Amino acid sequence: MSGDEGSSGGDADISEDDEVGESEAQYHLDVREGDVADAVLLPGDPERVAKVTEEWDEAAVVADHREYRTATGTYDGTPISVTSTGIGSPSAAIAVEELARVGADTLVRVGSCGGIQPETDVGDLVITSGAVRQEGTSSEYVREDYPAVADHAVVAALAAAAERLGYDYHVGLTASTDSFYAGQSRDGFEGFRARGSEGDIEELVEAGVLNFEMEASAILTLANIYGLRAGAVCTVYADRTTGEFRVEGERRAARTASLAVSLLAKMDERVEESGADAWHAGLGIDS
Repeated sequence: MSGDEGSSGGDADISEDDEVGESEAQYHLDVREGDVADAVLLPGDPERVAKVTEEWDEAAVVADHREYRTATGTYDGTPISVTSTGIGSPSAAIAVEELARVGADTLVRVGSCGGIQPETDVGDLVITSGAVRQEGTSSEYVREDYPAVADHAVVAALAAAAERLGYDYHVGLTASTDSFYAGQSRDGFEGFRARGSEGDIEELVEAGVLNFEMEASAILTLANIYGLRAGAVCTVYADRTTGEFRVEGERRAARTASLAVSLLAKMDERVEESGADAWHAGLGIDS
């Protein structure tokens, strides 16, 4: 498939009467039922897909269309997939929609972010427990006071994975924005400053928000609406408290998320064995 919807190219418009079914190739991701594992990691950049799969047992690209590149394989014997989402919540929401249609039930955002607290240093991980919905995509799905909350088991698995890998990490709130510049209180072209931008970041800092990024709140919101489980882990590239920017620990978030998927599989086994309704700390993680 190529071209934009409604163009004079080969793509046909999608109407309410001809939505793509689960058994057919999805319109944007070009994946079908059976192409992806239950758990899918979600980086932004398609070039990160190869970096994510470097330490898996095996992996193969199953689809590559527009900004969406998907690979499926195993990590520590656990089936796992990765799909790039491009930049921002609109394209991330498309990925959630179409992955859900082909059977994915666990989604983990893997990316980079800007830390806005003194303790969020470059190279640290931020594991999102919930997100400020400072993006517009999720508001098109549900009222603005609906919370963007990460699944508690996913958060626990990510924290356990970061501990086992020896990475510095923080668990807390994320702010997801629609703009890398104005929305995150950065200078625009020729020093343009968006109205209220200084106050916006100060309010978030005072409220204990840890970081800025651009996709987590939409992914978490849609996952909760659809009964999926989701979380997010990002490596801090920009320390907004010092002005330092450095691409450090690029693969830490991917390694942490991959190990977390393996741990989640063991946690799911504990739930099934115990007959519990959901995983809780009393069940432990290792099978």
